[in-house]
This record gives sequence, structure tokens and C-alpha cells, in this order.
Amino acid sequence: MPKQFDLLVFDWDGTLMDSAAAITASLRDACADMELPVPSEQRARYVIGLGLNDALKYLLPDLPPVGYPALLERYRHHFQRQDRDTTLFAGAPETLRRLHKAGFLLAVATGKSRRGLDRALEATGLSQIFHATRCADEGFSKPHPGMLLWLLDELNIARERAVMIGDTSHDMEMAMAAEVARVGVAYGAHPRENLLKHEPVACLDTFTELSLWLTNHA
Repeated sequence: MPKQFDLLVFDWDGTLMDSAAAITASLRDACADMELPVPSEQRARYVIGLGLNDALKYLLPDLPPVGYPALLERYRHHFQRQDRDTTLFAGAPETLRRLHKAGFLLAVATGKSRRGLDRALEATGLSQIFHATRCADEGFSKPHPGMLLWLLDELNIARERAVMIGDTSHDMEMAMAAEVARVGVAYGAHPRENLLKHEPVACLDTFTELSLWLTNHA
């Protein structure tokens, strides 16, 4: 069968990298360090995928922006301590390499900073797998469609030939706004019911299911 899509756009944290727990704990620990209100685990998980400034606005609406740099420093301190033990989901490297070999264009649209994504790509050995990547500190944060629209333009792909794959409602909303098909993965930061509200073409419970879906439907 002919390919349904030419471009597969992946979120990073919670979709390819099993990092949702580390991000959640790091956000909460950073707030405790700064003697700020510590968000619940559920509230902290909700902001995964957003740019860090947007995440802090949501978590700590009473904190003035002048307080962000010190809090972000503490967040990075805690996250980087766990980073060495954070791994890709089982099967992710093999699946990405197979898709690359099959001729798909692969991209990343992430709430990570450029510095953070580049470090993760180097650590995982996937730098050469992706044809383009876009980060939250290079433009608009999710759920604004800017990251996806930039990738479509950069790779010269029509929106109907692309699909966004992500674990949060922010990913689904971004894809809807860009009029791009979307696949939700319910093994990351947000629960299945949050993803289904945004009418994904599929919603998968494990990375293995995602890999099979991409083999059979992409």
C-alpha cells in the first residue's frame, strides 16, 4: 500500500523519551528548593510539553517573571541529575531507524529548549535520524501551531501528508490548529481521555503498539 504520510513529527518527552516522571519530580523539587507552593503531581504532569516559561506561568501564576531564572536553574539542576538514568522507550531507536530507512521524513516538535534537545539527541545517538527539529525557545510554545507549521515549511510537506505523534493534549491541540493528523500515545504524561478529546486518528497504550501502527498505517 502507498504511504499515508511523508512526514512523521514526534514529541520528545513522554513520547520517545521515558522522562515524564523525571520532569514532574524536578519541577516539584525546584519549587520546594525556592520555598514556593509545590504543585501536585497531576498539575506538574499537565505542563509537560509546554515551554518552561509557559509551564511556570501555569504552575505559579503569582510568581513574577523576574523569579523564573532562579527557579529554572533549580529545575535544570534536578533534571540533569536524573538525566543520565532517563532512557528512550524500549524499541524507540530501532523503530526510528526503520522508519528513516523506509524513506519517511522524521522530525521533532518539543517543549524542550534547543540546548536540552541537542543534548538528548547526542546522548541517544539520534542526531542524524531526524530531518528537522523545532523547540519551544525558537518560537511559539505548544499548543500554538507555529512549530508544526515551521516544520512543514522547512521540509516542504503539505499538511495532509504529515502526522503529529505525542503524549499530551498540547500536542493534539497544536496539530488540530495546524490542520495536521494526530496520533495520541497514552503511556506518557496525559491520560487517554485527555487525548481522545482532540480526535486523534489513533490512541495507543504502549510504544510497541505505536511502532506497529506506524508499520501498518503510516
